[in-house]
Amino acid sequence: MGIQNRMMQLGIWWWMALVWVGIQINGCGGCWEQERFALLQLKTSVNYPNGTSLPSWEDTESDCCHWERVVCNITTQRVIKLFLNDTMGYYGMENWYFNASLFLPFKELRELDLTWNGLAGWVTNEGFDRLVGLEKLQILTLDGNSYNNSILPYLGVLSSLKTLHIASNRLNGSIHFQDLCAMSNLEELDLSANWINHLMTTKGTKCLNKLRVLSLDWNNFDNSILPYLGVLSSLKTLGIKGNNLNGSIHFQDLCAVSNLEELDLSYNEINHLMTTKGTKCLNKLRVLSLDWNNFDNSILPYLGVLSSLKTLRIKDNRLNGSIHFQDLCAMSNLEELDLSNNWDINHLMTTKGTKCLNKLRVLSLKGQNFSPSVLQSLEAFPSLKNLSLEIQGLVTAKDLGALNNLEHLNLDFSSINGSFLQNVGVINSLRVLSLRGCGLSGSLPSQAWCNLKNLELLDLSENDFEGILPSCLGNLTSLRILDLSFNHFKGNVSLSSLVSLEYISLSHNHFMLPFSCASFCHLSKLKVILSDNITISVENEFQSWVPRFQLKVFSLSNCTIETFPNFLYHQNDLRVVDLSHNNLVGKFPSWLLENNTRLEALSLRSKIPQWIGNMSELRVISMANNHLEGPIPIELCKVDNLEFLDLSANHLSGSLPSCANLSNIRHVHLNKNGLRGPWSHAFYGCSSLVTLDLSENNLSGTIPDWIGSLSALAILLLNGNHFEGEIPTQLCQLNQISLINLSHNKLFGTIPAHCLMNITFSATDSKSFELAYNFPSPISTFMQTIDLGINFLDFSNRPSLEFDTLLHSQQQVVFPTKKMSYVYKGELLNLMSGVDFSCNQLTGEIPVEIGNLNEIRALNLSHNCLIGSIPSTFSNLRNVESLDLSYNNLNESIPSQLTVLYSLEVFSVAYNNLSGKIPDMKAQFSTFDEKCYEGNPYLCGPPLQNHCTNTELPSPMQNGSDNEDNDEGFIDLGVFYVSFSVSYITVLLGIATVLYINPYWRRVWFNLLKFV
Repeated sequence: MGIQNRMMQLGIWWWMALVWVGIQINGCGGCWEQERFALLQLKTSVNYPNGTSLPSWEDTESDCCHWERVVCNITTQRVIKLFLNDTMGYYGMENWYFNASLFLPFKELRELDLTWNGLAGWVTNEGFDRLVGLEKLQILTLDGNSYNNSILPYLGVLSSLKTLHIASNRLNGSIHFQDLCAMSNLEELDLSANWINHLMTTKGTKCLNKLRVLSLDWNNFDNSILPYLGVLSSLKTLGIKGNNLNGSIHFQDLCAVSNLEELDLSYNEINHLMTTKGTKCLNKLRVLSLDWNNFDNSILPYLGVLSSLKTLRIKDNRLNGSIHFQDLCAMSNLEELDLSNNWDINHLMTTKGTKCLNKLRVLSLKGQNFSPSVLQSLEAFPSLKNLSLEIQGLVTAKDLGALNNLEHLNLDFSSINGSFLQNVGVINSLRVLSLRGCGLSGSLPSQAWCNLKNLELLDLSENDFEGILPSCLGNLTSLRILDLSFNHFKGNVSLSSLVSLEYISLSHNHFMLPFSCASFCHLSKLKVILSDNITISVENEFQSWVPRFQLKVFSLSNCTIETFPNFLYHQNDLRVVDLSHNNLVGKFPSWLLENNTRLEALSLRSKIPQWIGNMSELRVISMANNHLEGPIPIELCKVDNLEFLDLSANHLSGSLPSCANLSNIRHVHLNKNGLRGPWSHAFYGCSSLVTLDLSENNLSGTIPDWIGSLSALAILLLNGNHFEGEIPTQLCQLNQISLINLSHNKLFGTIPAHCLMNITFSATDSKSFELAYNFPSPISTFMQTIDLGINFLDFSNRPSLEFDTLLHSQQQVVFPTKKMSYVYKGELLNLMSGVDFSCNQLTGEIPVEIGNLNEIRALNLSHNCLIGSIPSTFSNLRNVESLDLSYNNLNESIPSQLTVLYSLEVFSVAYNNLSGKIPDMKAQFSTFDEKCYEGNPYLCGPPLQNHCTNTELPSPMQNGSDNEDNDEGFIDLGVFYVSFSVSYITVLLGIATVLYINPYWRRVWFNLLKFV
């Protein structure tokens, strides 16, 4: 037996050795070679024909487990997750067809993300059904593509899947769950944001019997969907928000969904819920969302039967007057109630001493107008910890004493007086106090509120406080977030005792902050400093001072500083730096970028450093309206994740950088600089580009023909340059374009005609840009958002949510219309559309096809050499607000049909060769004065002084000899031309003859010519 045991042990050791050698060969040395090769093939497919995604996937010796978007198993080094979301640049793209064979080498793959790639189909015989060979694939995400219902049977065979997301595709009509029945392990299914209106299910089958989560949000379902959901008895979470549910909803239809715990019916048109008292229907339901419907007070008794509910949200409905909490008493487990933003709730009916809603912890009543007495009525809820509401009136200590267990109090935009802070000290349990925009004024009191030793968040922003900060503020040693922005505080800032502070905003006050920021030196937990628009005192910085904190966000905008604060040298985790609108001089500190490689937003003025190319995580560069000089460094093209670039209104020179690999770039503003030279290959292949503003530079040459390949381009501004040549017909391939300005150039030739029919100039939401940056931070567990744009705090009613820091960057575009230049941003930019070809050398007639651009709001063809008549099709421009055809050579009459242009506000045909009667002065044409028509002497009728007669006025282009019977002219032009030519030739011959005969006159003539 001993020999056998030793032989067995030896065999085990040999087996383990073989496994170890295999791992060393295929695993520990890096990713598996066959998977590396498969990844490179996948990259080629993704980038076909000229994409630049996945730059770290290189055919080198690097470990592919360290490549971007790839996650490997730590032990086996096999690829287990692939995140290929948004690799194709979805905007306008639909040319990547799925090829399953590219993924088959990843035998251990568990998660595959293909969202926002414009996928519309698959290579023949290489559809999703081929992925059945990936037996460990559990999560497949296909959101934001272009698949229709035909994909479902192919997905249905993936029995290993537990999670399938196919939101924001083109699913429509009826969906047959039978197609997905083979997904026996599916637990989560997301079909939201499609056009589905019906689900086909079969009662009694065990189809999808493990499904726990189903999202049908933002589709076209009506009430008839509910009985079909009853077969999904395993469901725990169901979302049907944003559909066409209306009228009464019968909960009896959902009784079969016996395990349902969360139900979201918000954003519909429901006005009543039918429930049956005493039934056990939905007796496990914990969360119910009814926001944005049409419910009134009558709904409350029907909700009372849902005794298991812990969270009820019914904000933005039609509740009004008095709310009787007695109607909800049966909800003995209710912990969170949101009644915000209803019609006009002004009173709460409660009964002290009862056990009604005795577990209620969170109550939100924002958007209502309560008197302070409402606070005393809340004494009936002894468990209340989080309260949000708006109060109008004087709040006494007695009112607040009823809330002695409260931890979160949000009274933003209430109308309370200054004595509130002297009384709030009675709620010594407070951890959060927000009084933003309450109209409070005067100096901060030095008592009462300073006794809130447990306070972690204090927001006093947007009030009218003045004076210096009281010394008792230092007592709030637990304070983590302090917002004093938008007040009139003054004096020095001494916060050294607030050792827990993580976020501070002092912006828009009269504080005196030392340039060194040494007053923050002991705040080791500090992550965010916002000090815009305050006074900075200049002093000799302590060169040896090393801050104990590591910032993520630092903003010192508009403070007239001239150099960079030295303490920034010791910061290595910055994500946002804003030093804009200062007077920075000297050399740019390269250490700022070298030390902070995860910087995402940078706003300042100086030269653009070459180091910027190393900032691979940078998504926004905003340096507009500064004094940037020199050329744009080519290294800028290496910032792979860049989405928004604004270097406008600077002193940049040189040529456009040949950036052709910025696959994520969406908005580029290089206007108002001194850029020169031709536009060669800059931004070629940037298929995600939506905005390109190169206006007001010195660019020359022709507009490149490849402009038509920028399929997502919606805004093209090239005005104020020296471009020449014809307008390329490739512009008409830009079927997303809605704003185009080519004015003030040297373009010639005709306006492209027939291809304009491919452009709709319709409104689109892709033009506006407002990017938010999330900065994960342990700042708070009860805050939801911080807006670093204007420093507003917003609280969640759910304490479990993390704190996020958001910095918004919003683009704006200047476009001329109505004789002025307007700035468009946000929704106005999305709605705006226009064409400006003015101040060029365009010739030929105005294409009649332009009249079919019925979504256009501004059209300017002035200051060109256009001829012919004004097309009568212009009467189709029903949305046009500004139409300028002045300073051309247009003739004939103004079409009378234009009077139907009811949106027209500015109209000019001045300085042409128009004739005939002006359209009747009705509708919008009654607002146009004679300046709109000046320079056309043959026009007649109001508002001009020229009265039209019965005899038609002659056209200025008419020739007097057109009519043989017309003898009213005093000169025959034909005879004049012949006689003039004969006389001219006779004179020339006479001079030549005289000079030939007389040598003296000949010498005089030549001497005279020599003198001249």
